[in-house]
Amino acid sequence: MHELSICYTIVETLQEVVKENEIEEVEAIVLEIGELSSIVPKYMENCFPCAVDGTLFEKSKLTIEVVEGIGRCKRCGYSYRLLPVEGYCPNCDVKDFDVISGEEFIIKELICF
Repeated sequence: MHELSICYTIVETLQEVVKENEIEEVEAIVLEIGELSSIVPKYMENCFPCAVDGTLFEKSKLTIEVVEGIGRCKRCGYSYRLLPVEGYCPNCDVKDFDVISGEEFIIKELICF
């Protein structure tokens, strides 16, 4: 489970941001996680309390926005959600696509008091 180390890295990164911007309290941390990434949102939620324990973020809420994995068929140009069809184009039944979205992992925002 690499999500715990990712949570610690997020905390380290955000501590720098908070210090640079003289922020005293953070209400929420918003992450965007693509459903095609190797990061499991539920594991991030489970690891978050441990990573923020004893930090400025201890009382912060973690919000995760999952970005759908969308692909564009190289054969017919149709755009579709990849996971439900295991990558096969629902228009022409070919599994040859470019990923448009879903591989993201972004610290989207800090919501401060």
